[in-house]
Amino acid sequence: MMNRPLVAVLLAASIAHNAGAQPSCNSDGQPTPSALVERFLSADCESCWSAQRVVKTDPHAVTLDWIVPSSQGDDAPLSAAASRDALQRLESLGLAAPAASAARTTEALGQSGYQLRVAQGPSIGGYIGAIIELRTSVTVRHEAPLRAWLLLVETVAAGSEGTPVERNLVRNMLVATWRESDQRAVGGQSVFSELRPMNIPQGAWPERLRVVGWVEDGFGRLLSAARSVCSTSIE
Repeated sequence: MMNRPLVAVLLAASIAHNAGAQPSCNSDGQPTPSALVERFLSADCESCWSAQRVVKTDPHAVTLDWIVPSSQGDDAPLSAAASRDALQRLESLGLAAPAASAARTTEALGQSGYQLRVAQGPSIGGYIGAIIELRTSVTVRHEAPLRAWLLLVETVAAGSEGTPVERNLVRNMLVATWRESDQRAVGGQSVFSELRPMNIPQGAWPERLRVVGWVEDGFGRLLSAARSVCSTSIE
């Protein structure tokens, strides 16, 4: 029997091979999100999860829900979905962990010339292969290094699991730094890409998982974002 890491590597290789053949879930043909809305909930604050009033979001924005670990550890009401990735994201934004909840909206620069793509494969052996790829004109000047964020997100429908609003719960995170030496020339474009197997945390429903990605320049400005949409069910 193959071990999980080997299954994950083979899965990622399969996505790379079929990148032009429409993987099950990808951002192809989808509108480019106008902003990134991030809602941070303390694992201590069960009422934050069930709150009726939350940050209103633009339908063209990507909305994410982060559960931040607390000092209660596994005893916190929302500990099952808490992730240290949330702490890393807060640190990158220069924000402290909230006592209850907090929100942050980052508008995209809206510059032309950036084509961001994300895609995912089926779940195999507890992993999902995922890719984030940025294409730009060779004439575009990058404020390097670029930073790419790729998230595995579980969508929880409004009215289920105690939440009155739809949640896009961050389940796993990959952060990559792209320097000038990491780009390659393809058909007159500069291409940066990252292809990885991402672990599916215990308790997550594979069929509800999608990938969200964005790229920031060297000043932390949001250049472009993308999210996957599934045209067929993930097996």
